[in-house]
Amino acid sequence: MKGRREEYAYVVDILPPEVAVYKLPPKIRREFPHDVSYAHLVGELHFTLLEVTLKKGVSVEIGERVYVGQGARDKIDKIVRRIRYEDLQPQGRENLKAVVRKIVEQQEQRFVKWLNEAGPITLKLHSLELLRGVGKRKVQEILEERKKRQFTSYEDVKQRTGIDIKELISDRILREIAGEDPYYLFASPPPATGQ
Repeated sequence: MKGRREEYAYVVDILPPEVAVYKLPPKIRREFPHDVSYAHLVGELHFTLLEVTLKKGVSVEIGERVYVGQGARDKIDKIVRRIRYEDLQPQGRENLKAVVRKIVEQQEQRFVKWLNEAGPITLKLHSLELLRGVGKRKVQEILEERKKRQFTSYEDVKQRTGIDIKELISDRILREIAGEDPYYLFASPPPATGQ
């Protein structure tokens, strides 16, 4: 994961210590405190799932943006480990959907730029085809519109192509986080099992 560190992340779940520590591998379990709260986060840039400990006396809210980068952090004490989608509690999975949609909404220019620059992955597969429901015919339509002039917003994409790109990208990111596809356009691949 070198070079793909997260600076900021969003809280998707808060875990009592007994739940978090119980799920940790034995080697890590011994090293981490049993009297602090744990949280599951999703990074805002690479959509990396993280398990962290909170500083004592600090509370966070679901959907809150917190600093997880290098140096002094105001709410996060330690990054325990990267986690997989399966490690999230059911409520955390639900919260993840809302948080990913929020990130995609806030980073409109990033994803519109991606749409304007998206290219083929292989000779027979275009990266736009990795969006659910976008087939070869729709890819051609998007590419034709893009040639006329670059897309400027989600609304512009919707008016010119009839697709809700915000929803399609949110769905794609969630599928990548869950490890449902061998291709990763937006999210970091999940850690190997047992990490």
